[in-house]
Amino acid sequence: MGQDLSIKKCDFKITMNNNNHHTEEISTERLMVRRGQPFTITVSFSAPIHSYLQQLKRTFLTVQTGPHPSKADGTRTEFPISSRGEQKQWSATLEEQDPCFWTISVNTPANAPIGQYTLLLHASKSYCLLGNFTVLFNPWCQDDEVFLANEAQRQEYVLNQEGITYWGTENAALAQPWDFSQLEEDIVDICFTLLDVGERHQQDKDHTQRKNPIYICRTVAAMLNCDEFRGILTECGTGQYYNGTPPSKWLGSSAILRQWVAKQCKPVRYGQCWVFAAVMCSVLRCLGIPTRMVTGFTWAHNTNSRLSVNEYYDEDGTLLIQNKESARVWTFHVWNECWMARGDLLPEYSGWQALDATCQEKSKGPSFCGPAPVQAIKEGDTEVDYDVCYFFAAINAKCQVWIQKADDTLQPALGGTKYTGNNISTKSVGSERCEDITHNYKYPEGSLQEKEVLDKVYRKIQKLETNSSSKTQFSSIPTALEEPVNLFIHLQSKGSLLLGQDVPLSVEVFNHSGGKKVTHLVIGAQSVHYNGVPVTQLWKEEFHLILKSNEANNLQVFVPYSRYRKQLGENHLLRLTAMLRDEDSFYIYFAQEEISICDPSLTIEFPENMVQYQPSTAKISLLNPLIEPLEKCMIVVAGRGLIYRQRKYRMGSVQPKSTQQLQILFTPTQAGLRRLTAHLTCLQLQNLKSYKTIDIAAA
Repeated sequence: MGQDLSIKKCDFKITMNNNNHHTEEISTERLMVRRGQPFTITVSFSAPIHSYLQQLKRTFLTVQTGPHPSKADGTRTEFPISSRGEQKQWSATLEEQDPCFWTISVNTPANAPIGQYTLLLHASKSYCLLGNFTVLFNPWCQDDEVFLANEAQRQEYVLNQEGITYWGTENAALAQPWDFSQLEEDIVDICFTLLDVGERHQQDKDHTQRKNPIYICRTVAAMLNCDEFRGILTECGTGQYYNGTPPSKWLGSSAILRQWVAKQCKPVRYGQCWVFAAVMCSVLRCLGIPTRMVTGFTWAHNTNSRLSVNEYYDEDGTLLIQNKESARVWTFHVWNECWMARGDLLPEYSGWQALDATCQEKSKGPSFCGPAPVQAIKEGDTEVDYDVCYFFAAINAKCQVWIQKADDTLQPALGGTKYTGNNISTKSVGSERCEDITHNYKYPEGSLQEKEVLDKVYRKIQKLETNSSSKTQFSSIPTALEEPVNLFIHLQSKGSLLLGQDVPLSVEVFNHSGGKKVTHLVIGAQSVHYNGVPVTQLWKEEFHLILKSNEANNLQVFVPYSRYRKQLGENHLLRLTAMLRDEDSFYIYFAQEEISICDPSLTIEFPENMVQYQPSTAKISLLNPLIEPLEKCMIVVAGRGLIYRQRKYRMGSVQPKSTQQLQILFTPTQAGLRRLTAHLTCLQLQNLKSYKTIDIAAA
């Protein structure tokens, strides 16, 4: 008669397995595996195996996940230990046996639900707990829906923790550093807490849904897209950041996610589109879904899938404030793309999927958008799930400018039509270069393909609008105004300028008509937030021009620095406008340009050679180009593998036209490419960030 089965220990071979599964940076103490790929364990018995012959005649492994594991729903599975395993399902193969131990290869199916698992050994009537492990999506496995064939892209979109998001304008994209931190050990636990909380809010008890990357993306987006009672982040009106962190001050995702958990899963204050997208990128990369951040310049927001947007100005060319819910053109907007096969759609819709966690005003469904196949957006296949129609409208809508007169009547401005989706960009693979991916979303402007796609969408709109029983998903086909060709106005400035410089404007006015024209020209500048909300009118000049037939007039003017220095807005965006009124016909001609005001130079210098575990020094230099001192300067420095968490340094005041330097002492703890980020705040500046990457030699 044999003894009762007794396990001495189970070695999960964490170092080897985690290296094989590309999770070694997440943990060196816990088993983290990617589905569809085997891992190896060694089970050591308390006595020689022949003592347990009766119990070991039929031996099984049991895996289970979720709050209520069940064989019926697939969250509990039992499978035999055999001489050959199954590739497509849970299986175990005995690779090596000794009188006192077994080495077993365990295979996970490529469609297993992600999550925390328990592993048990079942022999005869005995169950022995072997340990716990975590299963993630696997972009390295061909049978996984998130499989990505290119290794450089897997390194970038799954494992790279240091990202860049782009602000500014379509003519001058400004790089902003972001630390995703997706491989820090506690982040994976926070991500699964996030899924748990999201499922409770949705009252979704089907744990097997976690095998589906579409479900995971939509659950995470719903949790980021916060309301008063749930979610990770609170969205707030621009500039109104009471009792919280302004969105521009965040340096990375980990501080937000840790604060959310520490506050018992109450929303963190505050986020805007780039913060939502950055945290989304961290969570999805952590779970194993290839993800990137995308910036679109001139984005039509809250269109509710309409293809036309209106902007309203007064007779001085001042942009007027609209309701928060109103559709408006944002200077830039940041969303995500995640890579996956779409088994629910035609094969051509697999690949990059657009996913937007920022709140949208929609006629039905949740207030986030996606995942929407980028190919469907490009082809105008607006009926495809999910929310292709919203993305299509956001990057294809036309914006008509209206002038609100003193009596509150509206007059269309001629020549002022603005087009959206002009530049869509992301960080390129393996470098810090900005890559233009507009061609993924749209055919070339003016091409036959673009015309065919727009015609196809317009036909769908007309069909919906003529069908009274159908609610229109689209509406408001842009109509071209009949524009007289009597006058022409063109406004030009530099795409970006250094803070402290006067803003040069060039305005050209041309009289095409056969007779003399008496005109009134108003040139203005105002500061605006990234989402099209005006901050304040800063400056204007008026001119009375008499133009002969076929005469051109070129004006060169400057907006003085003194007029914008104190009311620039957190995104440092200026909208320049020129409005020309024909005094005979009272037609109004309009032109506009948006420019970025760039912060002073904050440079980071490293020694030529740096070695892991050897003390080193970085030098940070701040050049003040202004005619006034920068006061109460403080620098926050961070860098994974270089500095633990964050350090703060007070620099005091930096005098006009002078440079001040700061020496940072640190000891690199990790080899390879490492980034140091510096964030300066002072009375005059709130969002001056700089970064530099250095290759640390291994000790």
